[in-house]
Order: sequence, then C-alpha cells, then structure tokens
Amino acid sequence: MGGFFGAVAHQDVTLDIFFGVDYHSHLGTRRGGMLIHDEQDGFQRQIHSIENTPFRTKFEKDLTEFHGQSGIGCISDTDPQPLLVRSHLGLYAITTVGIINNAEELIQNYFDHHGNQFMAMSSGKVNSTELAAALINQKDNLVDGILHAQEMIQGSLTLLILTEKGEIIAARDRVGRLPVLIGQKEGAHCVSFESFAYHKLGYTDAYELGPQEIVRITADGFETLSPAGKEMKICAFLWTYYGYPNSNYQGINVEVMRYRNGEIMARDEISRGALPKVDYVAGVPDSGLPHAIGFANRSGKPFARPFVKYTPTWPRSFMPANQEVRNQVAKMKQIPVPELIEGKKLLFVDDSIVRGTQLRETVEFLYESGAEEVGHGPAGPPHRPGAGGGRGTAAPGGVRRRHQRARPVHAQDHLRKIRLHLPGVPVPGRPAGGHRPGPGQGLHLLLERQGINAKRLFQIGIRRYEIGDILSWIRKLLSPIFYLLSNFGGFKYEKFSL
Repeated sequence: MGGFFGAVAHQDVTLDIFFGVDYHSHLGTRRGGMLIHDEQDGFQRQIHSIENTPFRTKFEKDLTEFHGQSGIGCISDTDPQPLLVRSHLGLYAITTVGIINNAEELIQNYFDHHGNQFMAMSSGKVNSTELAAALINQKDNLVDGILHAQEMIQGSLTLLILTEKGEIIAARDRVGRLPVLIGQKEGAHCVSFESFAYHKLGYTDAYELGPQEIVRITADGFETLSPAGKEMKICAFLWTYYGYPNSNYQGINVEVMRYRNGEIMARDEISRGALPKVDYVAGVPDSGLPHAIGFANRSGKPFARPFVKYTPTWPRSFMPANQEVRNQVAKMKQIPVPELIEGKKLLFVDDSIVRGTQLRETVEFLYESGAEEVGHGPAGPPHRPGAGGGRGTAAPGGVRRRHQRARPVHAQDHLRKIRLHLPGVPVPGRPAGGHRPGPGQGLHLLLERQGINAKRLFQIGIRRYEIGDILSWIRKLLSPIFYLLSNFGGFKYEKFSL
C-alpha cells in the first residue's frame, strides 16, 4: 500500500508536509520521502528507509533544511519516492500509490518505441514511479500523459505531481480504488490519502476526487482539469483493514463501518441459529477489535481482550518481505492474558485473512495458553481474482468458525463468506496496492489463501486431540465389534473400556 500528502500555501508548508505524511505511516514500512519547492531555491528532497526507524524520527533532522510554499511527501511500501523528473514537459516531482501488474510489458514497449534505458534499483527492477513518469512523458501535456498512463497500466495508479510553478496536480485511479481528498484553510490547500491527516493541521474538508478525476491545486483553490469517470470500485479493504479508525472514505467512517460489519456477522449467525456458546468475543488487535465489538454488541456476548498487541515496535505482520520474519512477527507481537484464556471458550474476530500467518499463530498460542475452544471469524469482504492488486490476495471473509481442541480444523469451515455492506458502493476485486498471489495459486488453493493447507490441517487437528479423547474413540470403535463377537462368534462379551 502507501499514502501521500501535499500542500500549497502562501506561507511555509514544511511542517504541514512533515506531519501530514507522518499520519500515513500505518500504510507502509519501507520508504518515506519529502519534497519541498521554494520559488527562489527550487526543489529540496529527502528519501529515507523507514524499515527500522519511524518516519518522524528519520526526518526530524531534515526539517531545518526544508523551506518553501509547496510540497509533497509519501509513505511507500515499495519503491523510493518522490522522484524528480526532467522532460519536455518541464521539471516536476511525482509520487504514486498503486500497482503496475504489466510493468515488464510496458518497459519492453518503451525500449522498442521510445527510449533506451531506465535507472534500475539494486534488485534490477524499474522504479514504478519512474515507469509511470515515462508513460506520462509520452504525451504533450501532463493531463493527457496521466490519462495515457492510467490507460496503459493494468492495475492501479493514483498520483501527485508538483510542478515548477509550485502547483500540485492530483489524479485518482481510473476506477477510484484509492481515495484522494482535498482540504482547505485560510491561504492554503492540501491533498491527502487520509482525511484525518489534514484535520489535525487545521484544514477542513473541501472536496473528494471522483474516479479518474484530475485536479490542479493552488494556495487559493482547486480546479478540475479532467472530469471524473462513472465507474467506481473503491477498495473495500480500506474500511476492513488499511484505513485508520477516524478516516472517512466516500463519506463513510472506518470505525463505524467496522462496528457495522461485526453486527452483520452476528446477525447472520443468529438468523441461522448458529450463535456460538462462548465466554468471550475478542478481536485481533488492532483493526479486528471494532469488528469484535460490533459482534459482541449485537450477539449479547461479552467482549474481552484475552490477548493484546505490543504496539510500540511490531508492525503489521504481512509487511516484512521474508516469510520467516512474518511468522516471527505474528508470534511475538501478540501477548496473552492468561486469566481471560484458561478454560475459556473464545470467539476471536479478525479483519481478514491475507496469508494466514496470524491466524495460525493466534489459534496455537491461545490453546497453549489454556483455552478450551477457539472460534474465528474473518470480517473481510469476498474478493474476485484478477482485479488490480498488489502483493497477494486477501482471502474471502467468513463467519465464525471453531478451531476445537477435540477435533481437527475442517476445510469446509473456511469456505463461507460474508459480504461487506457498503450502501451504494460496489465491492471491488483485490485491494489495490495490496497483495499479489504466488505462482500457481488458483481456486484449488483457496485454503492456502486462508493460510491453511491439507498437511497443516492434519497437524493442527492431531495436536488438538487429547489422549482421553483418542482412547474414548477407540472404545467406541471396538465396542460394537466385541458385541458382535459375543452374540455371533461364541465369545463372552463384557463392556469394553480403556
């Protein structure tokens, strides 16, 4: 994923850019960048890695060197940005959020018809923002170039451009997968991915771009350069997972939607007569908590926090690139409260299942902490394969399912879905800028998307059995055999026990 913030004012905007970008830190953990433009001194830029140090800490030392009346910045979970580009369209800065699924095809086409090189990163790949800029530069002006780039890219492209004049051009994805909002205050306007980022800076809501709309922003106002399209497929995962609780997209608050989603899950369970008998309803921190609160409120089951997340240092567990690191992060960041777990039947609600890392670790550590029974309910919406996404696919959401100590986890328990209710807002495919499925991943690997495979099912199931349960099953299996032998085989039958 990733996020951006930009501002134009009649006064210095350095602090607005600094704090505005920092408020997008929940959207990425790889790179952070700030670029400020001054009428006299031109562009000033810094890009830092934020993999081990937060954005604010990394950029505090740079604040004294920045000055200017306009600027943009970003949190990037992929490539270093913003970039400075010099072309026949002039000198401009650009930052993007999205995913280019046909990048290699576009690069080869560029080599064949337009140019001979790109600057390669250490991985050998081309920076996606540089590729977007190359597509833009194939046209005679920025607006036509942006529309051309969005037409050519299979995936998603939302961007900010800062020109030599100190103006910002903002463009939303063709089908509006990601939000772009404009705020205003006296003598200044800003543009942001998250609405709360500018509310804290004294800006008020001014405008939300429609799908494929392109807008020019100055200190005194904003104007539409290319009108909005009609097709809207905003990423529903924004409400389920990515969005911060006080964010609003299309006029719908994230926290309120998560409460509502949990209520819908409980309502559906009640209507089926399948409401679980549990001691507590719990949420997987952090974004699973409001879903669980909604479920608890509707079902009448008490809400509790039998495990908490150690928030000061652990990031979201899907973000590290290495699977071993992801597994370790998922395990280490959850801390149990034994008094709320031992001997209890628990239903925990998660926002979604992406790779299943957290699901496996959570179920296992709850049983290790003494839970009698563990149920799980992913609140994420169903997704269609093939829509423009990123680093994998979020698994289909589902209602409450039990992971019992006395039986294995059955495949069919993970195949039911729940629909995210967004009045008037279509549910999209995969989350834009999210996760790309691995090679060979198809419908037959649906369980893999849940983070569970056949071998794993067997392993989890066997560990959940107790010796007493196994002996009881043997007794029940053998008792009829001894009964038949005693009646028809001449053997003396006595009640079989172990």
